[in-house]
Amino acid sequence: MGNWFVNNWFSAIIISVWMGLNIFIFVWFYFTYEHGERFYYTRHLLGSALAWARAPAAVLNFNCMLILLPVCRNLLSLLRGSFVRCSRTMRKQLDKNLTFHKLVAYMIALMTAVHTVAHLLNVEWLNNNDSHDSHDSHESDDSDHKTTYLNPIRKNNIQIPTYFVFTSIAGLTGVIITLALILIITSSMEVIRRNYFEVFWYTHHLFIIFFAGLVIHGIGYIVRRQGEDSYKKHKPLFCHNRTEDWGKIPECPIPQFEGGPAQTWWYVIGPMVIYLCERLLRFIRYMQNVQYRKIVMRPSKVLELQLVKKGFKMDVGQYVFLNCPAISQLEWHPFTMTSAPEEDFFSVHIRSAGDWTDKLIDIMEKLPEGAQGPKMGVDGPFGTASEDVFDYEVSMLVGAGIGVTPFASILKSIWYKFKDNDPKLRTRKIYFYWLCRETNAFEWFADLLKAQENEMEERGMGDFLTYKLFLTGWDQSHVRVSETDVVTGLKQKTHYGRPNWDKEFEQVRNENPTSVVGTFLCGPEALGKVLEKKCGKYSDVDPRKTKFYFNKENF
Repeated sequence: MGNWFVNNWFSAIIISVWMGLNIFIFVWFYFTYEHGERFYYTRHLLGSALAWARAPAAVLNFNCMLILLPVCRNLLSLLRGSFVRCSRTMRKQLDKNLTFHKLVAYMIALMTAVHTVAHLLNVEWLNNNDSHDSHDSHESDDSDHKTTYLNPIRKNNIQIPTYFVFTSIAGLTGVIITLALILIITSSMEVIRRNYFEVFWYTHHLFIIFFAGLVIHGIGYIVRRQGEDSYKKHKPLFCHNRTEDWGKIPECPIPQFEGGPAQTWWYVIGPMVIYLCERLLRFIRYMQNVQYRKIVMRPSKVLELQLVKKGFKMDVGQYVFLNCPAISQLEWHPFTMTSAPEEDFFSVHIRSAGDWTDKLIDIMEKLPEGAQGPKMGVDGPFGTASEDVFDYEVSMLVGAGIGVTPFASILKSIWYKFKDNDPKLRTRKIYFYWLCRETNAFEWFADLLKAQENEMEERGMGDFLTYKLFLTGWDQSHVRVSETDVVTGLKQKTHYGRPNWDKEFEQVRNENPTSVVGTFLCGPEALGKVLEKKCGKYSDVDPRKTKFYFNKENF
């Protein structure tokens, strides 16, 4: 538990505060509607379903306020760069933005279910209230939310429950935003997001309909309460058993009812404005000119694009979103940059992994040599966990397949820093692990590692970089003896099979007994869970000894 706390204490605090606020809001509004005197006559019709509908609605408002903020990437990059400089702990938390986004979405789904079921019961009970109560007798035009009726379903207008649900503002918008939410959540499942990204992308933009419906949802004034002026003169606890005296004695005038004000927009207007600014900034960046410096087809059907954009500045491990209008005007896809900040261009390596990438590679393969590619929109750069690699004395870099891309940027930057004798470089040891299934995946990256080998040897720093390449699709029987590695041509031999992570972490801990070690992963979720557990297992509670901090790329 102590080891787990080293990596997760701040996340635990954030989640506890968020959950505590959700519980507080739910309980507060539940008791407000369950015991508030202004809702006494509403409860007479609806019972506890009133509180069970309104308390989740309040929690929904709170979480709908939060849901957009974790995906405001420019805001997160601004916070990342301005805290600094924001502490390592805070930056690690910002890197978990998508995890928090998902947690908030799950809470929205849960509260939507409770809210919907409670209101379906409310509609049924309102309909079953066969006759108008005496305090419903002074009705006026429905267009004014301060009408005096209590029951919004009136049978003399042939408003049966189903008709009411699909014709009232609250009912119709409720159906629409619930359907939108169901589509958004179901299309966000891992299997759909990985295999049918376009489905995920387009259905996720139903959030526009969701938020529009959410803001409108409350203006129907369906939930009624006793008006404030009426409540001052008519106390329901005193008058509810004296209906025959209503309007006849001064203590019990006929109660007047009104709908409560629409409140959702109070919560969501700020995040919506921030998100609109994000999209406006994306559009401005899209309009900026991007030139192709070089287009290269690498082995394993990997496309390298070297791009130039005026005023573009990056840091190691950052990523950009690319849009190619020739393929789709709306789709933006994230790619980690493989270039170093010291270079006068930025590059990305794009692996064939779906319809969009297949079409882009096909377009580039058909271009005449030396020709410019199609228009490319670039949004970014955006910060990631890998930015912090030079903040640690010792770093473990783990890449799986194309997940090596952020570490290409880091290794290139190290090469430049050594070349320029950068005095700010505090990192003294890097362990690099690359896992691939097939040999040709190593080919485009081997040249960089060869340059690193030579540079370190020339400077007498051969121990600075320890790298291990794992060919997981092979075993030792495929190997023949050679001075250099038969797969990569490097002096460091390729390992066959999967790494023994206990052995690797034990080695790093023994070689660095008093260091803070940053462990960085760009790869599958399953590997991330393994490495996070190992970071906890091999971290020492004693602050003077080795600690491992886990960091994972999230898009």
